[in-house]
Amino acid sequence: MIAAGELPSVEDMLTYLFRSAASWTAIGLAGGLGYREFTKLHDYTGFTQLALVHTHAIVWGTIFMLVLLSLAIVLPGLAGDARMRWGVHLLNGGLALTVGMLGFKGSLQVLGADWADHPGLAGVSGLGHMTLTAALVLLLLAIGRQTKALSATSLPLDVDEDAREMADPR
Repeated sequence: MIAAGELPSVEDMLTYLFRSAASWTAIGLAGGLGYREFTKLHDYTGFTQLALVHTHAIVWGTIFMLVLLSLAIVLPGLAGDARMRWGVHLLNGGLALTVGMLGFKGSLQVLGADWADHPGLAGVSGLGHMTLTAALVLLLLAIGRQTKALSATSLPLDVDEDAREMADPR
């Protein structure tokens, strides 16, 4: 348990990333099953945003979190970077809003609600996407900082002449 004002440890961040990936996997699988059963129950055959819940949760939630977990393991300072922490929290929040609105609007579309295409729904969905954009910016800044730090300290700089010629055969 992390006390108020205390920064999470590297292990806490790695655990958080793994649990986030596992949670989004469950949400994505449930979203796919819900889409199939809900549309079948209502004999709906048209397009609905409900179909996007599964892919958004699996790709953004599961796969992206697992990629971040891998990067946090490979780049030593990444898990402790404040931009990384903020980015992951914003990613989870933005994805929850986006996936939630996809599910909500998609359900309205299946049910044939007149207000399924109300601009207010698009506005809330847009907030989710803006939050995802902010998360990506923070995550790219954190990854860029750690990549630069790693390349400045630990990558081999002495490459033999044959390797240089193969890399740049001018």
